[in-house]
Amino acid sequence: MKNIIIGTAGHIDHGKTTLIKALTGRNTDRWEEEQRRGITIDLGFTWFDLPGGDRAGIIDVPGHERFINNMVAGVVGMDLVMLVIAADEGVMPQTREHMDILGLLGIEKSIIVLNKCDLVDEDWLELVEEEVREEMAGTFLEGAPVAKVSAATGQGLAELVELIDRMMKDEVVEKDITTIPRLPVDRVFSLSGFGTIITGTLLSGTISRDDTLEMYPIGSTSKIRSIQVHGEDKDRCYAGQRVAINLSNIKKREISRGCVLAPPGNMKNSDLLDVKMNILDSSMRVLTNHTRLHLFTGTSEILCRAVLLDKEEIGPGESGYVQLRLEEEIALRRGDRFVVRFYSPMETIGGGVVLEPNPSIHRRFQKNVIEELERKESGSSADVIEMHIKKHGDELVTQAELAKLTALSLDEVVKDIEELKNSGLIHTFITRKDVYAWHVGAERITRQKILDALASYEKKYPYRYGMKKAEVQVTFLKKMKPVVFDQYVEYLVQEGILRRVAEYLCTADYKVCKDAVYGKVSDQILDTVKKAKYDFIRYSDIEFADVDRAVADDILNILLEEGRLVKVSDDLYTLTEYMEEARVMIQEEFAKRPVITTAEVRDLFHTSRKSAKPIIEYMDSIKVTKRAGAESERVAY
Repeated sequence: MKNIIIGTAGHIDHGKTTLIKALTGRNTDRWEEEQRRGITIDLGFTWFDLPGGDRAGIIDVPGHERFINNMVAGVVGMDLVMLVIAADEGVMPQTREHMDILGLLGIEKSIIVLNKCDLVDEDWLELVEEEVREEMAGTFLEGAPVAKVSAATGQGLAELVELIDRMMKDEVVEKDITTIPRLPVDRVFSLSGFGTIITGTLLSGTISRDDTLEMYPIGSTSKIRSIQVHGEDKDRCYAGQRVAINLSNIKKREISRGCVLAPPGNMKNSDLLDVKMNILDSSMRVLTNHTRLHLFTGTSEILCRAVLLDKEEIGPGESGYVQLRLEEEIALRRGDRFVVRFYSPMETIGGGVVLEPNPSIHRRFQKNVIEELERKESGSSADVIEMHIKKHGDELVTQAELAKLTALSLDEVVKDIEELKNSGLIHTFITRKDVYAWHVGAERITRQKILDALASYEKKYPYRYGMKKAEVQVTFLKKMKPVVFDQYVEYLVQEGILRRVAEYLCTADYKVCKDAVYGKVSDQILDTVKKAKYDFIRYSDIEFADVDRAVADDILNILLEEGRLVKVSDDLYTLTEYMEEARVMIQEEFAKRPVITTAEVRDLFHTSRKSAKPIIEYMDSIKVTKRAGAESERVAY
């Protein structure tokens, strides 16, 4: 099922909230003031299922000029926008500003919804549609389909739903669920018995319950307690979904709209941004150096100063390279979109794209700085390298292979690999011959599969230490070289994601079961071998009454892993202390004579030749003795 987000935009009182209620049956105005005044002040959220089976989340954004900051926050993650225009009024000032903002933030798919068609006649409706088409010419809305509806009467709603469904199938590209998860916070609150809850649109990746993520820019890490998607509890959520997440170890007062939830160490706070700034054709302002602006990006609103790097001023319809010096820290990624509004009076003047989210301070008109920004704008070789690494999924790819694929020199590839690693986009594993690269998105998916498999295995086999490491590799990463897999396992162990017990892997908090059944079986095994001492009894001859033999086998393995028992030979086990005692006694015999025979071992331990032979073979295996001459003769190793 494709997860998509639909947004509304348009002038105040053109019927956005009423249209959403008509489509979903729900009112998105949450606050008493909104319902009393009949206007949307903050963001509203709801959802509905399309005929084709896709689920569409809907964001209702405010149309009033005073709440434009909330409108910008709502645009984050939108796949499709319905620009709502009242047929009895046509295009209005906020309609135009919303169009500008949507264009600056990179929205591509849209539907023009002429609402309140029941209030006008056909001739008027044709005139309004013609006016709308003229207004949209040259914008991203040019050529957008037009739906004529009445949210009040239901006229045209079925056709609108069909249009949305068709565009979802044919035009909207599903978000990348394999990359780094990133959730800009647009609302935070607390509930008694639950604690802190945030909401937002998951822009990329996947978040699972019990993941540990970091809240940027405040730097606090938190474990995901629970996840809700459209009011339903889920084990994980995916890019393109509206989500509510219950966080542990973090207070509501620490978080505000504009914070971003992402993996620890995958983003970096900054109070500087290098950007490509575009000033709107319709703007009445000329951007000059050091102008104070309101920056809107993601769900953040921050004051900043614009330092023009390549021009003295940027006028309407022009663009340039700018360093934004922020009055607060923020955490962004290269390629993020933004909008800027004039400081006072508050009006939208332009926007653009982040080229470098963590730059150093630049002086103006520096040729090398401008050339570097030009390269970043056009796309760097590191972007191409990342694309190839992502394509290889769980196969991994070496630096040498990347050099062949991209026709870059090995030195260039090494530099780009280092940049991608420092940006938190890839993992690297070093072998003697090469360096293997793995995209963090593919690694997270594989990690989750492994953790899910381990959890299921632990539930099915509670008396085992976990899955064998070799079995995990064959099941999930059979194309990965063993030396690389060993490094990956070590990474997961160091990060506290899983535990390793000898050659077994288990989830971080798992402990092998030691209940009454364990106690009964382990006592029976230990008592039996203790009484037998060097007159070994076969394990297969021990009867466990009502306990399944497979369970007994697992408990035997626990005793072996804990070092309480040793395997003398096939089907023969004894206490570890007995074989340690035997080792000392045999070494003392060598002090008296150079050769010892099986018969002498038999007499030494007051046992049978049948048991003496396994003792000798065990001593061979631990390099206390070695064969010399006849089959029954041994010398010191």
